[in-house]
Amino acid sequence: MSDRKPYVGGNWKMNTDHQSASELARGVADGRAGGDGAEAADFPPFPYLAAVGAILRERQSSVKLGAQDVYHESDGAFTGEISAAMLKDVGVSVVLAGHSERRHVIGEDDTLINAKVRAALDAGLEVILCVGETLEQREAGQTDAVNERQTRAGLANVGAEQLAHVTIAYEPVWAIGTGRTASPEDAQNAHAKIRAVVAELFGIEAAGRIRIQYGGSVKPGNAAELMAQADIDGGLIGGASLKAGDFCQIVRASAPAMA
Repeated sequence: MSDRKPYVGGNWKMNTDHQSASELARGVADGRAGGDGAEAADFPPFPYLAAVGAILRERQSSVKLGAQDVYHESDGAFTGEISAAMLKDVGVSVVLAGHSERRHVIGEDDTLINAKVRAALDAGLEVILCVGETLEQREAGQTDAVNERQTRAGLANVGAEQLAHVTIAYEPVWAIGTGRTASPEDAQNAHAKIRAVVAELFGIEAAGRIRIQYGGSVKPGNAAELMAQADIDGGLIGGASLKAGDFCQIVRASAPAMA
C-alpha cells in the first residue's frame, strides 16, 4: 500500500457568488474539522479568493486555498491576468495548470501551460498539472500518447527538487461534467502509465512519491472504488465540489481512516 497522502481538490470553476462561495467554504471547512487522513483544497473563482481564504483561516481549517489559473509573467501590461505574487498575497498556496477547459475552451497550448507551471513553482506555489485525452483521442487509441505528451511538456525544465510541489491530475476530457466516468481499471491503467513517464523523467523514487489525482464525474457513490486503485491518490472534483457534503464524502472516501 502506498504511503502517499490522498489529496482532493474542489474546482468550483465559474460558479458561486460571494454569499454561496462563503457558505460553501464554511461547509467544507466544518466538514473537514479534525480529519487528517487526506489533504484538501478549495479552488474558488478569482473574485472570491480573499473571502474564502478568510473563512478558512477563521475556521483554522487545514483546507488549502487554491487558484484555478495563474499567469506566467510576474507583472506588467497583461490586462486581466493574475500573477503568482498576487495569488500568494491573498493566501493562495496551490494553483491549477493545464485544466482541460483551459486547453480546449480557452486554447492554451503545452508551451504556455509549462510556463505557468514553472512560474508558479518558482514563486513558491504548489501546482496541480492537469492532463487528459478527448473522446476522439480515446477512440483513436491515443490515451497514453496524449497523457505522456502533456506530462512531459508540463514538467519540462522543472527541477527535481520542485517535483515535490507538483501533483498531477488525470482528467479524461470526455468524462468531465458528462456523467461518464472512466472505469476504475481504465483510470488505474492511465495513472500507472503517467507514473511511468514521471519515473523516466525523474527516477523511480520520485515517481513513487508524486500524487496523481483522478478527475471526471467523481461523486460520493463512485469515489471509494476509484480511490482504492493503487495509483490513484485522490481527486480533482468539479460539480460535486459545489455541495459541501458531497465534497467531504469524497475526501473521506479517499482516506478510509477518516471515515
